[in-house]
Amino acid sequence: MTEPIKVVATNRKATHDYHIEDRYEAGLVLLGTEIKSIRAGGVSLKEGYVTPRDGELWLVDVHIAPYKPAHRHGHEPRRARKLLLNRREINRLISRVQERGYTIIPLRIYLKRGRAKVEIGLARGKRQYDKRAAIAKRESQRQIERTLKEQERGGIGD
Repeated sequence: MTEPIKVVATNRKATHDYHIEDRYEAGLVLLGTEIKSIRAGGVSLKEGYVTPRDGELWLVDVHIAPYKPAHRHGHEPRRARKLLLNRREINRLISRVQERGYTIIPLRIYLKRGRAKVEIGLARGKRQYDKRAAIAKRESQRQIERTLKEQERGGIGD
């Protein structure tokens, strides 16, 4: 049986802007007010990315809203947060990022067994024409589905 997860935030722009090649689950080193804010849903992954620093991976520019009841004992909303991964995974990701064109982006933050986890993806940026092709494919698929529905409706009343 798989344990239930509660998705708190997703990065919907990620699949539009990047080709996701690999996905990893990482733990986060958080302060007490940060986990409370995550449980309340105050997270934005919009501009976030992961950067290697001193043989470790850090989550940068992810906004975790200040926890209101903490008042002045809160946290910095956009501070860098350390990611917890297996050493082999960290080394693999760092070596891939040093290759040209790869980056690591956060895809979603979720709660699993009471702990905050972030799903990160090894990604390569899409070109403008790739984005346009994906949009055109999605639009044509919608049109096909629309046409099929209209034909089904027309066939029922005859």
